[in-house]
Amino acid sequence: MLEHHINDWDNAYTNGANIPGGDRWPAAWVEPAQAFRDALASAGRAKFDIAYGDKPRNRLDLFLPKAAPTGLVVFVHGGYWMALDKSFWSHLAAGPVANGYAVAMPSYTLCPEIRIAGIVEEIGAAISKTAEMVDGPLMLTGHSAGGHLASRMVAAGSPLAPEVQDRIRHVVSISGLHDLRPLINTAMNGTLRIDEAEALAESPALLRPMENARITCWVGGGERAEFLRQNGLLANIWTGLGATTSAVVEPDRHHFNIIDGLADANHQLTRTLLSE
Repeated sequence: MLEHHINDWDNAYTNGANIPGGDRWPAAWVEPAQAFRDALASAGRAKFDIAYGDKPRNRLDLFLPKAAPTGLVVFVHGGYWMALDKSFWSHLAAGPVANGYAVAMPSYTLCPEIRIAGIVEEIGAAISKTAEMVDGPLMLTGHSAGGHLASRMVAAGSPLAPEVQDRIRHVVSISGLHDLRPLINTAMNGTLRIDEAEALAESPALLRPMENARITCWVGGGERAEFLRQNGLLANIWTGLGATTSAVVEPDRHHFNIIDGLADANHQLTRTLLSE
């Protein structure tokens, strides 16, 4: 009989130190992201720093396909709600853009300047802004903390208006954090300031999915056990609440390279995100 118990919560949610060569990231994303931005800007197919709110980080970038967009993808970045910004991830728009979709990438205010509940509201505002700019179906995706924020948009208490929710065709949460309660036990909670009430209110796995929600939870086979557990958790619970769900474990991927598939127009991650 196998028994499971976590004594070191910080280690359970630490990625870089548990990946060989993990200190390469996030710096490894900077060059390809800049190259993609430069290429699309030169082609007149990028709009930068579009304001969606009043705070300094309430800005998003929009990348456009060659023809009129088939629909809109919104990618929400990770960094445990307390690090990074939209500029690190631009190249991940390449796959959807090559398939004819516009891609929006917002930054958001970081903890401890804001609580996670406030970030949820900001991402709702960013999605609403771009939904006004681009017609067609809407696909949401995000990585790690961004996976939490993407899935939170289709859970009870979503900040999105009904007419925006109705346009959401698919959510893909990549290495998402769907139950915030374990993070209360980590040292980084000194910055995040999650308490029990906020964890209960903002954890997608503890909320009902919106009607007709469709979500894929996608994780790397080489990730920390807690990310594998969190991945299966949301798909499992929401299946029992009427959502259309799928849980995918991509072999030979860790927490930092699991997102690479979005840069490839034909990778299964991109194809899944855009699937009808």
